[in-house]
Amino acid sequence: MTRARADRILDAAGELLLHHGHRKVTVEDVAERAGVGKGTVYLHWRTKRRVFQALILRNAGEVIDELVKALEQDPGEVRPHRFARRTYLAIQQRPLMRAVVRRDADLIGALKTGSMRQEQILYGQRYFDLMRDHGLLRADFPDAEYAYGAVVGGFFTVDTLAPDPHDLDEHRKADALARTLRRALEPTTDPEPEVVRHAAAELAALYREVADLQHEWIYGTDEGDG
Repeated sequence: MTRARADRILDAAGELLLHHGHRKVTVEDVAERAGVGKGTVYLHWRTKRRVFQALILRNAGEVIDELVKALEQDPGEVRPHRFARRTYLAIQQRPLMRAVVRRDADLIGALKTGSMRQEQILYGQRYFDLMRDHGLLRADFPDAEYAYGAVVGGFFTVDTLAPDPHDLDEHRKADALARTLRRALEPTTDPEPEVVRHAAAELAALYREVADLQHEWIYGTDEGDG
C-alpha cells in the first residue's frame, strides 16, 4: 500500500464526510476528489465503510500523537484530570473526532472500527490499572472507571442536549472538566515527581502500542470487515 496515496484518499474522504455525511458520499466521490480511479480506492480498502473507519482511526491517531508528545514534554500531564483536559481539547479541535465521541448519526451514522473494539477496551482498562498502580486514583472510590467515563462523556455531549447558557469557550470547559475529576477521583495530596515520571513513561509506551495497532489497521493488509 502506498502511504502517500492512501493519505490522499483519506484526506478526500474526510472533506466529503464533513460536508455531506457518510450516507451521501460514494466511493466514486472519494476517488474523484482524490484524483484516483475507483479501483485504486479498493486497492487500499475494499468497502466504503472501511475507508471511513480508516479515516476515523487516522484522526484518533493524531490525538494519540498529541497526547504522547504532551507526556514527553511534561510528565505531569499523566495525572487523570490533566490527561482528560488534554484529551478533551485535542478532540474538540477535530470535527470528525467530535462527531465520533458525540455519536453524530447524521455525519458518521453507526460507523465503528469493529476490529479495533476489543483492543480499545483492553487498553482503556490498562490505563486505569496504571493509574491505580501509581496511586493516581483514589483507592476508596469504587467504580472509578465508570465515573470517569460518565463525567468525560457528559462534558462532550452536554452541549448537544441544550445550549450553554454561559457561552464558555473550550478551554474553560476543559478546566471545569479537570477540576471535577481532580476533586472527585484523585488523592488530595500531590504525587511524588518520580511517581509521575514513571507513570508518564508507561502511559506514553502504552499509547505508542495503540498507535502501532491503528497504523497497521489503516495502512496494512485489509482483512475482514470488522
